[in-house]
Amino acid sequence: MPAVRPALAELRARIGEIDGTGARQHGVLPFGVRELDRRLPQGGLSLGALHEVAGGGQGAVDGAAAACFVAGIAARMKGQVLWCVTQADLFAPGLAQVGLPPERVIHVEAGDDISVLAAMEEGLRHGGLAAVVGDVARLSMTASRRLHLAAKGSGTIGLALRRWRRQADASDFGQPTAAMTRWRVSELPSAPLPVPGVGRARWLVELIRARAGDSFDLELEACDGAGHLRLPADVADRSAAAAGGRHIAAG
Repeated sequence: MPAVRPALAELRARIGEIDGTGARQHGVLPFGVRELDRRLPQGGLSLGALHEVAGGGQGAVDGAAAACFVAGIAARMKGQVLWCVTQADLFAPGLAQVGLPPERVIHVEAGDDISVLAAMEEGLRHGGLAAVVGDVARLSMTASRRLHLAAKGSGTIGLALRRWRRQADASDFGQPTAAMTRWRVSELPSAPLPVPGVGRARWLVELIRARAGDSFDLELEACDGAGHLRLPADVADRSAAAAGGRHIAAG
């Protein structure tokens, strides 16, 4: 997929400033993976905006991958992170492994989705937090719009982690929201090692929706201890070979 042209990106940014969806005021957070950042409208995740992340179809396994994906984003921001949940089931050691240690996380056990959304909105309006994360099953257009406006007003990034304890609630993920981006993260088998052991986890990262952008999917190595993703060497080699083939054909 071709990179976004500078002139087109500039036009999209100007339109965003006019309709209130632009992120130029607060900047972006790049992932640091060229193949990923070049496909995002602003070259990274918009700060001062709401983003949605969910796991794939493997239940708790993909749900954990989605949580680590979110934690990796929050880990790369400076400061305290507010994480709102309906019940105390957050696995702190897992967050620490992707760069978000317990001392950086303020936990709020809100009890239900409505209370989680209210706590998220208060956190986003505060303006002194690195990121605000909320575990929610249902997210309406009205609620997401409130969160997005709160994030835009303070410049804090909002991350809605969509988790369902009943499969019937999963269909809500297909409903429209005001989030700038919508992601889905699924576990993949890790690459075999030349010696006994377990290789670095791999994820299929899908951008399902992005304002002023196109959807895509990319196979990536999971977040490291600093919250950074990485393009697997074999995937990079395939991409380079495909690019070389196109160059030869064009010549």
